[in-house]
Amino acid sequence: MSDQMARPMGVTVVAILAWIAGALDIVSGTILLFQAGVESVADGLGGTGPLYVAAIGSIVLGLIVVAVAAGLLTGNWVSRMIITVLEVLSIIGSLFLAFAYLGGAVGEWLGIVVSLVVLFLLWGHKSSVFFGSRMPEA
Repeated sequence: MSDQMARPMGVTVVAILAWIAGALDIVSGTILLFQAGVESVADGLGGTGPLYVAAIGSIVLGLIVVAVAAGLLTGNWVSRMIITVLEVLSIIGSLFLAFAYLGGAVGEWLGIVVSLVVLFLLWGHKSSVFFGSRMPEA
């Protein structure tokens, strides 16, 4: 264990930002879910079916990100990969919602920025060394 480096501050920041990104996904998905009865919102997403899929997908994605983010603090490389995939999916989903609902997508754009910062910090040099020192040996 002595060859393992201490957790860089960037990884701690990433875990916090991942929690924020997950929370934003949960909040925006919940808001969208409650707007299912608003015709203009449903029409902007292609009807209530796609609206429910987008809203529930955003909520589930956010919950997973929040749950897995804790593994980042211990240097769990599986958590790093899961967070990477989920953050990319979050960006794609947020872009979809931001363009579908241009008038009130401030939360979506904020979520995209937070997700991009998370990915940048998660794959920086110090973070890569930290996670690499904790990977199981083959």
